[in-house]
Amino acid sequence: MCDETPHPGECNTLLIEHKPIRSTTQFLQAAVERTLDGAVRAKDDTYSLGPQFGSKQAWEDCMDLYEQTIYRLNQSLLCPKNAYSSRWDVQAWLSTALTNLDTCQEEISELGVSSHSLDSITIDVINALAINKRLETKWKEFGTSKVEMKTAPSITIGEKVDVVVAQDGSGDYKTIQEAVNGAGKRPKGSPRYVIHVKQGVYEEYVTVGIKSNNMMIIGDGIGKTIITGDKSKGRGFSTFKSATFVAEGDGFVGRDMTIRNTAGPEKHQAVALRSDSDMSVFYRCSIEGYQDTLYVHSGRQFFRECDVYGTVDFIFGNAAAFFQNCRIYARNPPSGVNTITAQSRVNPNQTTGIVIHNSVVRGAPGEQLEGVKTYLGRPWRPYARTVVMGTYLDQLIEPKGWMDWGNVTARSTLYYGEYQNSGPGSGTENRVDWPGFHVISDLEEARQFTLPKFIDAALWLPPTKVPFTINL
Repeated sequence: MCDETPHPGECNTLLIEHKPIRSTTQFLQAAVERTLDGAVRAKDDTYSLGPQFGSKQAWEDCMDLYEQTIYRLNQSLLCPKNAYSSRWDVQAWLSTALTNLDTCQEEISELGVSSHSLDSITIDVINALAINKRLETKWKEFGTSKVEMKTAPSITIGEKVDVVVAQDGSGDYKTIQEAVNGAGKRPKGSPRYVIHVKQGVYEEYVTVGIKSNNMMIIGDGIGKTIITGDKSKGRGFSTFKSATFVAEGDGFVGRDMTIRNTAGPEKHQAVALRSDSDMSVFYRCSIEGYQDTLYVHSGRQFFRECDVYGTVDFIFGNAAAFFQNCRIYARNPPSGVNTITAQSRVNPNQTTGIVIHNSVVRGAPGEQLEGVKTYLGRPWRPYARTVVMGTYLDQLIEPKGWMDWGNVTARSTLYYGEYQNSGPGSGTENRVDWPGFHVISDLEEARQFTLPKFIDAALWLPPTKVPFTINL
């Protein structure tokens, strides 16, 4: 087993420390336990390093990311005792843990700070991912025989609503954050808590924290219920902390609303929505910004009938994010170059990537994009994975399709795929000639990027009552 991990030396040390280990399952348990211990120590080390960071915000970001990592590692440890969890879940949670550590690493590297404890647990998570991948059992797929309907009935406003937010005082709360806070801590398995946000422009920053599971926020429709902010890198906020809306608690559902960042194209990174919510859904939402609009940071995420507006890297991160029946709108960038996606998978064993299915990619209404080069994506990390399937690509897409980030290695290690797209920008004859780019022709290869295969949606998506299509 150790010889097959990316870091066999550290793996052998684990074996020596935990003798005797009599099974692969016991081996994984020991690996995750050691990683958890290391994450707790790393968090303590980072706390004591506060004055050396030179940036209070980077320090706070890393502290938050360690807390989320510890949460995911605890979930992974409890998996054998939880009848509702699978090895697939563990791989998803370990993938999230590695993403969190990579985000912290990126921030402290910019400051010239190093952390031995961070490096150490990163290696442990990478090894745990490799060990668990060997243990994964085939998780039952759901097909038309088990999920007969391709669409699910929508929840009617007024039914099952727990609290109402209204600016005029006619509801239970005047702000969304007050309503979220009023729900209190909601452990995994709690009944869904529904917040109805009435029409209005809510100038506030909303966070659904990691201990707020199974929350649903329903607005009165795109352009009617609007949540807006203007934090940005240009104003001194980290990308991670610039989001107008943050979803961290698992099982979050957002419906029928607009989430904006109005910082503008000149303020650089300015996130409208950041999601770390595993098994989260966004339905009939408009997510609007410029650079770095939608931060699909981690976890399994499903977007259905959503609008996404932006310029540079405007759908980015390392979640397993699935976009279906969405409209993706490019705006006018100051640099003259748009990149729709920037996926950041750092390890080939992570279950992450971006899939755009049965959607439309075009210029935003009213935008003049003559002379603007627009690409489907560029690899933020070496194992970036993005697939576009059955999607209409307007003429704004450059013939090369994909843009380099100056990392020659990534051209071989990434996975970019296109399958049966249409429209004037869908021709693949002049696409990049990288080893990692694929014009997918094999049906079985394409099926790896459907809802059942890619985000294991069999158990968690139907109860949200959001429409979905399971086939190509």
